[in-house]
This record gives sequence, C-alpha cells and structure tokens, in this order.
Amino acid sequence: MSGFIHLFPYVVAVWLFCVGLYGVVTSRNFIHLVICLAVVQSSTYVLLLTIGYRTGGAPPIFMGPPVGTPAVDPVVQALMLTDVVVEATVVALLLALAVQLQKGTGTLNPDKLKALEG
Repeated sequence: MSGFIHLFPYVVAVWLFCVGLYGVVTSRNFIHLVICLAVVQSSTYVLLLTIGYRTGGAPPIFMGPPVGTPAVDPVVQALMLTDVVVEATVVALLLALAVQLQKGTGTLNPDKLKALEG
C-alpha cells in the first residue's frame, strides 16, 4: 500500500492528461477545447509538484534549518511558476482568438467553419 501512495500523484497527473486529451480530441466547440487544454496543462502542475516534493523537506531558504536538512528543490518551484504564467498567457490568447472567430463567423464549431479564402 505504501508504494501506491508514492505513485498516486503520478497516476493523477496521467489521468488529468488523458481526460484533457480526450476532451481536446472530441471537442466540437473552441471554448471547450481551450478548457481541455488547460486541464492538460494542469497535469504538468501535478507532475512538477510531485517531482519537487520531498518528505520532511524544508523551504529552500538556508538561513534557519540545520545543515544536512533535506530541502525542497527551488528549480521545480521556479518551473511551476513559469508554467502557470505560460498557461495563463496561452489561455488568454486562445480565448481572444475564439471571441474573434465568433464575431467573424458566428460559430465556435470547427465543423461549421468554411475554408479560408485569401
């Protein structure tokens, strides 16, 4: 049972990735597609948190804890913050594109869009 506890966050990350990917593949609405992409991205949050977690780990500030105390990896924390910023930017851009698509074509269904003429 102890082995499953250590694998549980990885299982959750894979499950979130698969659910989001299924939503992306089956989506018939661009807003739904953006939300599913955000779910896929959230699986990376769980994965990064799992990789960076250390049982009994102290914060990565080395002024207070005694020498030899395990610390949480600060690089993973920096990657996590970067991941959040990138996801917010991508979601905002995709939603803005969906709004412009709705204004221009009157639909958010990719099957009802006509081919672009240039």
